[in-house]
Amino acid sequence: MTDLETAAAAARRAFAATVASTAADRAAWLRAVADTLDAHGDELVALADEESHLGTARLTGELARTTNQLRLFADAVLEGSYLEATIDHVDPTAIPPRPDLRRILRPLGPVAVFSASNFPFAFSVAGGDTASALAVGCPVIVKGHSAHPRLSARTAELVAGALAGAGAPDGVFAHVTGRETGVALVQHPEIRAVGFTGSLHGGRALFDLAVGRPDPIPFYGELSAVNPVLITKAASDARADELAAGLVGSFTLGVGQFCTNPGVVFVPAGSGFADRVAALVGDAPAPAPMLTDGIAAAFADGLAGLAAHPGVRVAGGSVAQQAATGSAVVLETDAATVLADPQTLFTECFGPSTLVVEYDDVDQALAAIARVGGSLTATVHAQPDEEVSAIVAVLAEIAGRVLFAGWPTGVAVSWAQQHGGPWPSTTSIHTSVGMTAMRRFLRPVAFQDAPEHALPPELRDGNPLGIPRRVDGVLG
Repeated sequence: MTDLETAAAAARRAFAATVASTAADRAAWLRAVADTLDAHGDELVALADEESHLGTARLTGELARTTNQLRLFADAVLEGSYLEATIDHVDPTAIPPRPDLRRILRPLGPVAVFSASNFPFAFSVAGGDTASALAVGCPVIVKGHSAHPRLSARTAELVAGALAGAGAPDGVFAHVTGRETGVALVQHPEIRAVGFTGSLHGGRALFDLAVGRPDPIPFYGELSAVNPVLITKAASDARADELAAGLVGSFTLGVGQFCTNPGVVFVPAGSGFADRVAALVGDAPAPAPMLTDGIAAAFADGLAGLAAHPGVRVAGGSVAQQAATGSAVVLETDAATVLADPQTLFTECFGPSTLVVEYDDVDQALAAIARVGGSLTATVHAQPDEEVSAIVAVLAEIAGRVLFAGWPTGVAVSWAQQHGGPWPSTTSIHTSVGMTAMRRFLRPVAFQDAPEHALPPELRDGNPLGIPRRVDGVLG
């Protein structure tokens, strides 16, 4: 752990080096971190399991995802298209006449990253926010999460050592802890952007601090989502048992502590779908430890509030939860009830529960879904020959990722991924997963009539680095 003022001053000094670093330099840094984490995998997974209760199988896979994405970002910076290098040569015949203009994306400066509780590797100290920021040349100060303090400290120690060993400048990475420190980190004048994964309440408070600064900065928060699912009548008639099993597997995964948990599922009235799901859950599902006592208490409170709502029944499991644990609960209501009070019934209940909503017709379901608000994902289950364009139009309006015949838990790391949606799921239009997560920590700069020697290598004539560029409107 490092003192914030010391870390911030070192990050500012480091930025002078990282902004001038080559893609090959940064790729080497990221790969060194990945190799080091892999080499200490057994130690880290054991620590993570002690603090998170997520199990060694899940955590081993998550660590592999984490080191894989570090290497993918290394590949991406070498490929170069993320820079959006664009050249428009002089054209005196244009209206108005065009000078020589060359545009590129450059790093913002030191950034803050807040670790998440529910992914102690992939969204934590060396997770996607840290990887994407380091990839583009932004020094990172990570605020460790209180849910896994020893893991955070050890991971930070390994990351710092790997970066130093790979030749990264002093100050390119630091780890701080504490709620008050987190608040000060967002407000620190050296910080140029913030990446955050966590609760709606906590994220909104930090977002307000970021935009309320004398010099407002971007706050990239992933906050809250109910991730609606719509099952058509034809799909329900054809494969209700399969869909019920898939839903149970998804909303109970990781004790329901996924930001993509399918929290509300629309099904045809009279289908009996809630009872099918409830039968799979059982009357007394085994409780499992949740990430923190606070998360478990919030889950129990959320369940109690939903179950007390007029028109909502408990179809499976028990609302009464044991301390510090979560057990699966299936709730049921109808679309008319939801439309009458969407603000209450569409509130995220972070844990192993789902709300099954019966609809009279698809138009009624879509009217309700339109009231969900922004979500990370939205899913449609239909038969292959069904026309679903009207459904997809509504789902795409409220979600960042639309799934067909799948379940939203599980987020692939790739160029095409979008993990982010309208408010309140996130505070921006960007993704926090995948290669374009780098765009959050970059800003465009255009050079007009610059001499060749003054240009970044990526914008010089002849394309010395061989990266993809758009020249005079033609992408090549």
